[in-house]
Amino acid sequence: MSQEISTIVKGKVTGITNFGAFVEIEGGKRGMVHISEISRSYVEDISKVLSVGQAVECKILSIADDGKLALSIKQAQSLSDKPQGGKCEFNKKPQRKYTPAPKVTSPGDFEWQSSSTAGASFEDMMSRFKKTSEDKMSDLKRGESRGYSRRGNGSGRK
Repeated sequence: MSQEISTIVKGKVTGITNFGAFVEIEGGKRGMVHISEISRSYVEDISKVLSVGQAVECKILSIADDGKLALSIKQAQSLSDKPQGGKCEFNKKPQRKYTPAPKVTSPGDFEWQSSSTAGASFEDMMSRFKKTSEDKMSDLKRGESRGYSRRGNGSGRK
C-alpha cells in the first residue's frame, strides 16, 4: 500500500516515549504519533493509553524528505468515536445570578451631590458638579481628605 498524506493506515506500536509513540505501519515504514495526536482527550502518560505491540489505526499527517512519517491516531478515529455531550465539564461557566444596578434617574441621585438640585437648571447643576469636582481634586493633590472617598460616598476620613 502506498503512503500518501491523509490516508488511514494500520500499524503496530513499537516504542513509547514521554513525547509520543513510534508506530511501524504496513510496508515496514516507521512514524511517530505526537502525544497531542494520540487522543481527543488530554493524555498525561502515554503508557496509560498505548502499549508496545498494540495495533492502531493512524492517519498520515506528513512525510519528511528522509521518509519519516508524522501520524495521528485521533484524526484516524471516525466521527462516531468522538466524545458525546458537546462541551467538556471544565469548559462550563458557573451560573451567576443577575442583579440589576440601582436605577439613576437624575444627576442629583448620586450620594456625593446634595439633593437640593430638584428644581435647579442644568447650568446650576453643572457648576455645582464642577466646584465639587475641583474641591475633591485639590484635596487629593494636597494629600488631605475632607470626608470624601474615591467612590464619592462621603465615608472617608476627616
